[in-house]
Amino acid sequence: MTHVPDPACAVAHGDARPDSETRTLVAVFASPVAGFLLSFGAELGFRTLLLEPDPALAPSGALTSAGPELDGTADVVVTDHHRAEVGTVLRDVLARPVRWVGIMGNPRHEGPHVKALAELGVPPEKIAQVHRPVGLNIGSRTPPEIALATLAGLLADRNGRPGGFHF
Repeated sequence: MTHVPDPACAVAHGDARPDSETRTLVAVFASPVAGFLLSFGAELGFRTLLLEPDPALAPSGALTSAGPELDGTADVVVTDHHRAEVGTVLRDVLARPVRWVGIMGNPRHEGPHVKALAELGVPPEKIAQVHRPVGLNIGSRTPPEIALATLAGLLADRNGRPGGFHF
């Protein structure tokens, strides 16, 4: 049997870097899930940013508004749907040329972002761009599990894959 080299093997063994464009992961709101998203995301090659609009909660280096850093390479994940600023933050994110935007929450209920965005005059077609739920359905409950499921879903989406066991 002849071995045929596969470049993907070299990447998997750490012998080569994967070919990829710049990737940016933006976690919105300082939360335990955001911390794991940013940590795991950095390991996956994302440029990671935290957007925390409340200066009292924003750690050093965090963005406090949706600015030019949120470009076409950005995957934006809102990690807390209970925050009062969810509507204004999402409105501002949707005004940027981000690649993907999602908000965490139970898919069995309409997310509070829908009403908040509508009240701010955001058109329904823009509201529909907000993905909910985010991530793969792996039964995640804890912050690291939620971050893992979210990142797996983002990678599947970015790579044009369904994110399941079918190949």
